[in-house]
This record gives sequence, structure tokens and C-alpha cells, in this order.
Amino acid sequence: MRHGVCYPHSVNKPLAILHANCQGEPLADALLASPDFRRAFAPKVYLNYAKQLIPQTDLDACGLFLYQHLGAEWGELASAALLARLPERCPALCIPNMFFRGTWPLWSGAPGFDYRDTLLDHLIDLGLPGKDVLHVYLRTPLAAKYDLGARLDETIALERARQARTPVQYLDFVLEHFRQRPLFHTVNHPSAELIAHAASGILHELGLAPPDPQALAGLRTGYEEFFLPIHPQAAQFYGLAYGGENAQYPVYGRTRSFVEYAAAYVACRQAGEDNFIGFLQAAQGSTQ
Repeated sequence: MRHGVCYPHSVNKPLAILHANCQGEPLADALLASPDFRRAFAPKVYLNYAKQLIPQTDLDACGLFLYQHLGAEWGELASAALLARLPERCPALCIPNMFFRGTWPLWSGAPGFDYRDTLLDHLIDLGLPGKDVLHVYLRTPLAAKYDLGARLDETIALERARQARTPVQYLDFVLEHFRQRPLFHTVNHPSAELIAHAASGILHELGLAPPDPQALAGLRTGYEEFFLPIHPQAAQFYGLAYGGENAQYPVYGRTRSFVEYAAAYVACRQAGEDNFIGFLQAAQGSTQ
């Protein structure tokens, strides 16, 4: 990944700064699939969540500022603060910050462990043996324990509020298609298809040519190595065409079923490890 590093370009091109999260890199690649954008700008990505500072020299050279909204609590990295430092008449556009918990109703953003699962955490914290945790977890009727419909409605409402900050619309596309095919690898890692959709919307707002479909055909997000496994009961409740009991998922170099993934989650937590990603990667390496 090229975080904060300028793409190859002519020195005569103005910068197109993308102040964004992990979605910034693939968005820049998708934007470069537009011949208009490629001729006009040299994109440079600054990771907002990593709090990468943008030098004033880059802001002075900026010919287009694309940003995911950050509030005043971000201080000098807040969107309003950065917009105030841009050259006069520099165009700026708030771009999507795509998130969707719809297919993962048990996901939790609680810190301290990767890809938190509220039910698994609850059962593990009860002190049950690992095999009992899995037994209860897999057989608990989720629709009876949780209001799965309300959880979907909640994430849709939250995303509509986030989308309201940008003229680039994407949520209706997600709601129309997410049951037929996966549009997110995890709650905050959109698929290449969704990245391309957002890039097309950005280019439309800028009045630039859309991406070349052939150039987009090989678009990668950089996060294809992991797809967060979906609980089969959630897949059934939401009517997904994928994510059933026999589904297999890429998990850092190894293919795992949902049950195998859940077992690894339990083993990692009961071993006292908090780096679940590292645990999964190490488990993959030990099989080679």
C-alpha cells in the first residue's frame, strides 16, 4: 500500500489529496481509471485514522481535496480545519465513508480484540470451556435472542446520517444488492464493486469522465485476503444468497468455514491473546 505516497505523475499535475481511511487507496486507484482524472491530477492519500499530518506544502499544491468528514474533535485534522488551509478556489468534495453492519449483526466495535462478536464474548466471559462456548454459540436461536430486523434498521439509519454529508450516494445501491452478493469484506472494507460505484459517483460530481470499465476490471481493494465470516443464521434471516452453513471464506491465506473461524476466535481469546489477526495469520503459517 502507498499510504501518504504520491502516485507516479508528472510534476506539472496538481495534487488530488484524499484524506480518508482504508478506503482511500482503492478509491484513488478507481479514480485513476478515469482518463479525465488521470490527465488532470496526481492523487495522494493521507490516512485520517492514522492521524497522518498533511504538510502545508501539499495543501498549497492541492488542486482537488477529497475528504471523509471528520468533526471538530479531530483538531487540526478536522475537515473544517483542513478546508481552511486550502488554496483559494481549490475544489473540495466530501466523499463516502462506507460502513455496513447489516450482514454481521453480532459485530461489536468494542476495543481490545479484532472483529468483536458480542455473543461469543459473552459466552467466553462466563468462563465456559471452549467446546461449550461453541456449542451454545452455534445453537442459540439468534432471531429469538436478538431483534435482527431492528439491528439492520439501526445500521441503515446510521449510514443514512453519514451519507447525508456527501452528495455521492451509495447506500441505496448497497440495500438493493447486498442480499444477492457481498458488497463488504468486513463492516468497513467495501468490495471492489462498491469502491468502483463510489468512484463513479465522485467523478460524476466533479464533471469528469467515468472510469474505463476495462481498467476497473482488475481493481483490488487490498483487503481481499480476509472476508469476515457470516453467521449462517444471519444469512438465513436476511435472505442472503451467500453465507450459508457450507460457505468457505478467505482468512489470511487459509480457507475457513464459519465454525472453524468461531473456534479460532474462542481459542485466541481463551489463550489470553488480543491480536486476533496475528493469531489467524500464525495459524495459517503453521499449516504450510
